[in-house]
Amino acid sequence: MELVTSVYNLMGKMPNEELYGLTNQIKRSAISVPSNIAEGQSRGNKEFRHFLRITLGSLAELETQIMIAANLNMIEEERTKPIIEDITRLRKQTYSLLKKI
Repeated sequence: MELVTSVYNLMGKMPNEELYGLTNQIKRSAISVPSNIAEGQSRGNKEFRHFLRITLGSLAELETQIMIAANLNMIEEERTKPIIEDITRLRKQTYSLLKKI
């Protein structure tokens, strides 16, 4: 959920014309990460693993979208580094959790 907060704070710096474009898509990707973990956790292990895989996809999507925004100079690349680091950390944690269940 901390990732979602960081992403929303970062998206406040995006151009207004992107409000319903890339900004919206980035926010949706970020929200899907904790949402899929929460939904999967409420189910059995088989479904939990499925939702964790979806989470990994959402993390990859989010990372790509943030990199696109930086490449298009919509946000400063320096501001994206902490979020990219968080995504990398969460990806590792999710892989670790997948191996354990």
